[in-house]
Amino acid sequence: MSSKIILKSSHIYLHHQLVQSIFGTVDFAYVTYVGEQAKILITPVTSQWFVKMYKPTQFLLKSRNLKGDKTLAIREILIDNDLDMSDRDLAYEIIEKTNLIKVHVA
Repeated sequence: MSSKIILKSSHIYLHHQLVQSIFGTVDFAYVTYVGEQAKILITPVTSQWFVKMYKPTQFLLKSRNLKGDKTLAIREILIDNDLDMSDRDLAYEIIEKTNLIKVHVA
């Protein structure tokens, strides 16, 4: 996996180093799509501020391999927001202070 975040078969694949630094041992993520920014925001369910600012959906981080790569099944977000569902590397930024991943999907 060259990029740390890719979209494949309507799943966001998160590289194990990213999972470790952002989620640690947390197995659930809050995910929301912000249309004005064309970004999917992902954060651990331990981020209480996120719930107050957005109306996120809770997703299970599924283990993909022994290295610790994980995936989020985001098909409903892609469909509901008419987003490109083609497999590709995704640009992203990390806000370390709040354990937030901003994934560019436009």
